[in-house]
Amino acid sequence: MAKVQLFTDSISDIPQEWIDTYNIGIIPLYIVFGNTSYRDRIDMNTHQMYQRVEEEGRLPKTAAPSPLDFMNQFAAAIANGDDVLYISMSSKLSSTYQNATLAAKEYPHGQVTIFDSMNISAGLAMHVLIAARMASKGESILAIVQELEMIRSQVQMNVLVNSLDYLHKGGRVGNLQHMLGSMLRVRPVLYVTNGIVLSGAKYRGSQRKIIKNLMNSILEHLHQIEPTLFIIAQTMEEDAANWLRNMILEQTGVQEVYVIEGGCAICSHSGPHSLAISFVLKH
Repeated sequence: MAKVQLFTDSISDIPQEWIDTYNIGIIPLYIVFGNTSYRDRIDMNTHQMYQRVEEEGRLPKTAAPSPLDFMNQFAAAIANGDDVLYISMSSKLSSTYQNATLAAKEYPHGQVTIFDSMNISAGLAMHVLIAARMASKGESILAIVQELEMIRSQVQMNVLVNSLDYLHKGGRVGNLQHMLGSMLRVRPVLYVTNGIVLSGAKYRGSQRKIIKNLMNSILEHLHQIEPTLFIIAQTMEEDAANWLRNMILEQTGVQEVYVIEGGCAICSHSGPHSLAISFVLKH
């Protein structure tokens, strides 16, 4: 049986440690300022992106990898005789999935499998880590994809946005809503459902207070959550993320809680000082 070579895109925000441990290939999205494109996590990091946004007063756009980008990344694995499994960000949020599918058609049937996670950032990272652990145990692509299909609708992700500024600059929040939100210190929680990012609860007050409220909401539904794995994504909020991680470990029976750092692709939409938390609901 051929070895499974796992790939995902940079909006998964998976850390270098996972990349090295499980030999995961990362296909970067593009961060576009004007007429210049930068590869996420390679040509530009979040701190550089934030600095440029402050200097220019505008947000970058994001662009999907091309079919050729995918083929270039898959080539070595194919030449090695491996089976390729690419776990994509939500097909409803980017043409990344569609371009990967076009690339897969250039190879014999079954040699490249494309899976739509219907998620992003920590939610996508959840899919990737589960798949990577299965692949490392010698599981087949069929078995891995069956597991991912089982959990896809169960993977939850809540995103606490610190400010409405980036959502406003990106055209996702109107001028009046942005002004009132800023005056009242309103921080929205976004969530992913059916592959689409939607706005949920809105909190007021300090970030630490809001994190506690979000944590209490999770604790109220803990009986519905698999007590195995949580993933927290953060951007410029490492201390808050570690505090949340310790709280989860102390107050729940959850076995593993990882903190990962958001890259440019996700942070160009959420902005700095954001936190995301992902977990899996019980079947």
